[in-house]
Amino acid sequence: MFVDVVDLRNFYAQSLGIVARRLVGQGIRAQLNGARGERIAGIGYTTPYLGLFREEAERCLAFMPASQGVVKWPSNKPGLAALVDETELPLTDAAVDRVLLVHALEMADDPVRLLREVWRVLSANGRLLAVVPNRRGLWARMDHTPFGHGRPYSRSQITRILRETMFTPDAWGEALFVPPVQRNWFLRSAGVWERLGPTILSPFPGVHIVDARKQAYRAIPVRREKRVLVPRLEPALAPSSRGVARDSETGQ
Repeated sequence: MFVDVVDLRNFYAQSLGIVARRLVGQGIRAQLNGARGERIAGIGYTTPYLGLFREEAERCLAFMPASQGVVKWPSNKPGLAALVDETELPLTDAAVDRVLLVHALEMADDPVRLLREVWRVLSANGRLLAVVPNRRGLWARMDHTPFGHGRPYSRSQITRILRETMFTPDAWGEALFVPPVQRNWFLRSAGVWERLGPTILSPFPGVHIVDARKQAYRAIPVRREKRVLVPRLEPALAPSSRGVARDSETGQ
């Protein structure tokens, strides 16, 4: 179940949300080297991060699930956000070059169906960038942030569901090594946590950031039909038409 859009907006307006936006945004930017001329669609609550690419991308659209709600974005320009059914996006096939998922995969009632819809709207060389809570991290265990709602995933679980829906993970990143403590004095050390985290806290980031490539074709295992070998049986004493005629002449 998706978190209400009002709660999401309020979280990102608080000090903890501002820090999370900055750290996750750095991780997204590290994976998405450039977006110049690309058509980008965000699904979930992606507006805190789509702004990173709005100036250089050809087009940025924010699709917010109906069970979450929608807010106007950007606030001072013509709207680029829409309320949608996340499994039936109002886009044609191969309409966008990249899809960004934030607060989406872990919230979806049917994540496989969501990813198949993402596959449909991506171009042949399209890429998916997903931010997913880590099931071993502290952020997934505390529900005062949106990362503590829904179903968190391990890296192997993300890999499995991506391959099931015809995506190939190419690169991984992590963010939010800092514990989700809403104290300004503690949040000042967030940069130190992020620098040391990959070294001393590598299994426990708050989120995984995975860059996956759309598979245009998927290998299908070959199944050979088993042939049942039945031996050809012939009668040991086959009747002869000549012998039958002789018996009829002799009356025997």
